[in-house]
This record gives sequence, structure tokens and C-alpha cells, in this order.
Amino acid sequence: MKINVIDLFAGCGGLTDGFLQTEKYNTLAAVDWEFPTVQTLKKRLNIKWNYDLDRNNILHFDIQRTEELINGFDDSKFGKSEGLDKIVGDKNVDLIVGGPPCQAYSMAGRVRDENGMQDDYRNFLFESYVKMVNHFQPKAFVFENVEGILSAKPGGISIVKRVRKAFEEIGYEITENLRENALFDTSYYNVPQKRKRVIIFGVEKSENSTKQVRRFYSLMKEKASSEPMNSKVAFENLPKIYPSKLNPKHSHSVKLNGVALPNNHEPRMHSERDIEIFKMLTEDILSGTEKYTSSKALIQLYKEKTGKDSKFHKYHVIREDKPSNTIPAHLYKDGLRHIHPDPNQARTITVREAARIQTFDDDFEFLGSRGDQYKMIGNAVPPQFSKVIAETVCEIFETVDKTFRMKNGLFEELNEPKLKYATL
Repeated sequence: MKINVIDLFAGCGGLTDGFLQTEKYNTLAAVDWEFPTVQTLKKRLNIKWNYDLDRNNILHFDIQRTEELINGFDDSKFGKSEGLDKIVGDKNVDLIVGGPPCQAYSMAGRVRDENGMQDDYRNFLFESYVKMVNHFQPKAFVFENVEGILSAKPGGISIVKRVRKAFEEIGYEITENLRENALFDTSYYNVPQKRKRVIIFGVEKSENSTKQVRRFYSLMKEKASSEPMNSKVAFENLPKIYPSKLNPKHSHSVKLNGVALPNNHEPRMHSERDIEIFKMLTEDILSGTEKYTSSKALIQLYKEKTGKDSKFHKYHVIREDKPSNTIPAHLYKDGLRHIHPDPNQARTITVREAARIQTFDDDFEFLGSRGDQYKMIGNAVPPQFSKVIAETVCEIFETVDKTFRMKNGLFEELNEPKLKYATL
């Protein structure tokens, strides 16, 4: 029997893909409000996972309109749906997963916004998530967000305190210490990228709920590798893309050498000035000179080359011997902080390379404009990290099920020592 899941704020499906890779979950429904991401998710579920799209269970809709999402809607922008209640039918919703858009919580977003994102409506999208959990009453939920959620205080009140109180009021328990227990660096979970994310695992309150939550985090910590994964794997076996002046509409051309061009591996257009900067920065690292590795030097370089002042350095070369820096949604605006490590290619990373750094499989095709593709990849949960979460949740569910059967006089069927489960 598979575990039934609803994915909220599903995006292009990073969480969903990782869960489905375990072959232990069934996606009852997924919801997102951006059209390109929904189309991408639909195609992935259909092509890769053989989902029947005629079920109309992948919804393009605004989750803030919770009542309509549950009961049905007919909207000029989002189309028509019978609603999640009818889509789910008589099936149990075992798990709800998802993470509200994180820009209002991200520290980078707060720096860029003149009011520190204090007035951003996205600060409170978690309330819609809580309403959905309250309605469907799953056994558990997985709530993903950026590290910045731990320090965000819109209106002077901690978001974490608001989130904990909201879940407590509907009968769910989460860990008491989110910073110590729930903050993970994905580079220790098969992801070639330093990406810190908060994973809030909640379960229905019971005599064992505290132990279940603790067990989840204990298992997650046990599954971390001893060393972070470096980014070299993200660039292996891809066609190289070199600067070229043959086509005035393209600054680079792909050298296939008999290899098929992967989906979403077309480069951005770069100016001659930027190509020169990229080459200089990558050669500086490879030569060991490292003249431009400090923020101060990079800020000065930016001023020298562009004539513009900046409080923050604009350039960052990905080093193959280390995890990549975080792939953000902001990548859709420019790629200067994600420069390819090869000086001969002298460019920023392609959509496919960003997807690899996020651990999307090469057969995962992204739809929409190139900007849409970068954005949805930056917003996604890396599928390989999601898979670890999924496996851990499954272990918790299996333990709960075995404990339930023991309490109902069926322990003899387990052929396991009772003490194995007594301390969970």
C-alpha cells in the first residue's frame, strides 16, 4: 500500500520527483499558481511516472483561495476544477508536503527590499498550508523553507513562533528546536550545492508524537555523508559551449562532437566584456593566483569594468572541487554569481547545468521561457534531498504502523523483538 500525498506550492516538482523515486508514494494532487511550473510538472508526471493527466489532479491555482481549492473553482485565469475534496474522494490523505514561496524569508530578499520584506504578503502563505493540513488531517506533513525563516520577524513577531502556534492549534507537533534539528545543508545529502534548508516535520499529537518527531530528525542526521559533494559531477559529460562570433545573435556555440544536445542546455547571450571577465576570473582560480577571491576585490573589479558601484560582489565562479553556491530563483535575472569553472567556455551556467546542480535527472524537461526555467529550478527542492526525506518519512510511518499493530494484539505477526520499537 502506497502513502498518499498532496503537494502544495509544488513548483515544477522537486519534492514530488524525489518522493516518487522511492516507489512508496502516490501523488493524489499537486497545486501551484505559476503556469510554466504546472505545465512542467504535468509533463514530468505523465512522461516519467505514467500519470493520467485526464484525472485533472495537477492544479494551476492560488492556494490562498483555500475554500475554492477544496470545493472547486471556475476562474478566468486558472480554469476549472471540481476541487481537491472530489479529486481525493474516499482516499486517505496520509501526508501533505510543500513549502510556501521563500522570498519573503530569504536573507538576500530582505537585504534587497527597502523594508526588509516586512510588508510582503508571502510572509503569511504558511497560513494557507496550515488550513489545508487542518482540512485533510494527514498523519504527518513536511514543510520546507529557507534558513531565513528562522530569523524572519514580520511585524516584530517571529515567523517560527507563528508557525509552531498555528500547527499546535490544529493538533500537530513539531520539534522544539528548529535551528538545531531542522536545518540541513543539502551538500551532505547527494546534492553538489551548499544549500541550507529548514525541514519541518510534523505529526498528529499523540502519546508517541514527540518520539516520532525526534526519530525523524535522528534518522535524517544519520543519513548525512561525512563530506559535502563537490560540483564537478554537475558538468561531466555535457557538450562544451565556447565563445563564438559567427552568429551575432549568440555569443557562444555548442561543440557536440557527435553527442546529442541535452534539453535546456542552451547558453545565455553574453557581452564581450563579460566573457573577458569570466575568463579572467576562472583563470585566476585555476592558476592559483586567486587575486579576485575576496569580496572587496570583486566589488572593485565590478566598478572598474562597468563604472558602477555595488555594495555586494556580483561575480562568483563555481569551483569543481567544492559544492556550488546556492542556486536561487534570482538566477533567472542574471547568472553572474554562477560562472562556469572552465575558462575556455567563459560563460554562466545553462539551465541544464543549474538543474544538475539541483539534482534533476537529465530526462527532466523544463518548459516555459529560459527565465521561467531558471526560476523554477531555483525555487525547487533538490530531488535527491527530497528522496532522503521521503525514505525517512516512510520509516516513521512503518514504525507507527508496527506499533499500532502491536497494541492491537498482532505483535506475533511481526517476528521482531518488542524492545526494538519500545523506545521509538
